[in-house]
Amino acid sequence: MHRLFGPYRSVFAIQGSRALFVVALLARVPGTAKGMLLTLHVVLDQQRGYGAAGVVAMALTIGFAIGSPIAGRLVDRHGLRPVLLVTGIAEALYWVIAPSLPYPALVAATLAGGVVSVPVFPVIRQAVAAHVPGELRRQAFALDSMIVELAYMVGPAVAVVAVTGLHTATPSMFATAVLTLASVLGLWPLGRILTAQHRVDPTLAQDEQDRPARLPRGTWLNPTLLLVLAMCTAANLTLSGTEVAVVASLREHGQTQWAGLTIIAWCCASLLGGFWHGSTPRPRRLSLLMLLLGLGTIPVGLVAGLGWQWTCLALVPAGFVCAPTIASTAEAISAAVPASARGQAMGLQAAALTLGGSLGAPLAGSVIDRFSPVWGFAVAGVIGTLLAALALGHERWSAARTPATASRKSVPAVPEAVAQEPSAEERPRMSAKS
Repeated sequence: MHRLFGPYRSVFAIQGSRALFVVALLARVPGTAKGMLLTLHVVLDQQRGYGAAGVVAMALTIGFAIGSPIAGRLVDRHGLRPVLLVTGIAEALYWVIAPSLPYPALVAATLAGGVVSVPVFPVIRQAVAAHVPGELRRQAFALDSMIVELAYMVGPAVAVVAVTGLHTATPSMFATAVLTLASVLGLWPLGRILTAQHRVDPTLAQDEQDRPARLPRGTWLNPTLLLVLAMCTAANLTLSGTEVAVVASLREHGQTQWAGLTIIAWCCASLLGGFWHGSTPRPRRLSLLMLLLGLGTIPVGLVAGLGWQWTCLALVPAGFVCAPTIASTAEAISAAVPASARGQAMGLQAAALTLGGSLGAPLAGSVIDRFSPVWGFAVAGVIGTLLAALALGHERWSAARTPATASRKSVPAVPEAVAQEPSAEERPRMSAKS
């Protein structure tokens, strides 16, 4: 038992960690319900179809994907609290006026609301990376990934219960405005907890020398980091495509009523996988986890026709590596960038995950409509598998290139023009340990 829980005890022993993870859960629950809330508002209150609701949800997703890197860059430059103040007021205002908007205005306002939304997810990941030492960061991000799973299990369900009970989404949208401001208040103390180390909010540092040095974007936004971001997109594309394929497969066989339980079983497998990832002394590399996620998703459709119970079992292998994969992407990104660029990098990760989620559902849905749910699972899994294969190839190429670079560095005389260009070892690189 000590081997299982010992690493997590070390994380919680850090001063401020318990408060950080409590905030991470409470602040995320409202965010996970927003898409469902807008869907129900369009369908119930505006009496439009699910296609129209999907357009509004897509506008929110696109806005969030645009706004996350911008918010991250502003956090790096101006600190956490000014960004929370501006985005909190702007997003709360959106949720107050959204119920009274006609549909075309709602789409435009939702896009803008996504851009100015409170960057809860990237800020929390940035806080985790700043607050937890490198040797415990894997366990911390594993905890964070499990918290995300719990939030997604609670948030949409609460939204459905609240809206269906009242037969309108308007009170829940007003409540979301209040919860948005509450999340800002919850995130606000993170500055006080974490700036003791001058990591999260560099504007609160007392001395200029305590502030992290700002490096040009080209020194950390390198091919390795771009590949990690691509795997973020592929991972969430695989997950969102799988979710659509599960519902379509069960509906095809007259078992739609079991869709919720099947998704919960899938999430539970992910929770177990996240716990394993943080407690094991031998974690798997990000590229290998991504490969297992893709390969594990491809054959699910072959057994889905046997019943929802078999679908649950078939989802376990891929579900088990869901949380570890997402946690490893955050760990890899935090290790690959300097502290002064961590906000931008975590914003890019949030944008990549959002992009994958917005692409996976329509892609799988179009394949399912044209062929069958079996092909929905297959396409989602193949995309993840191909990205993982690309990452494995890049790792082999980098490993083969490293000795040659090291031998060049041992040469005493280096031309001035070459000396100005940082070598592969001098650039921030993704940690090989994920």
